[in-house]
Amino acid sequence: MAGRLLPWTTVEGRPCHLVGDGTGYVSRLADDIEAVQLDMADGLLGHAAALLAERRVTSAELHYLALRLTESLRDVKRVAESRGARLTSAP
Repeated sequence: MAGRLLPWTTVEGRPCHLVGDGTGYVSRLADDIEAVQLDMADGLLGHAAALLAERRVTSAELHYLALRLTESLRDVKRVAESRGARLTSAP
């Protein structure tokens, strides 16, 4: 049984893993958090497109947008790694 990469990290920033059959409370919580992270990424992409289309964006707004996009990309990457690992370890 392989460990699942969870969509959060330790306080020190290290990855968290869960070993189980994928049906428990923590697995369901991780599924819910992944869904929220993906929805937030989708919303952020829409916001970024609208903001950049204005062409009158301040450097502070661009900096803030870049920070949020970086956080979102990190979350989405972790979701993809977790799901990819579970696909390759599936029976």
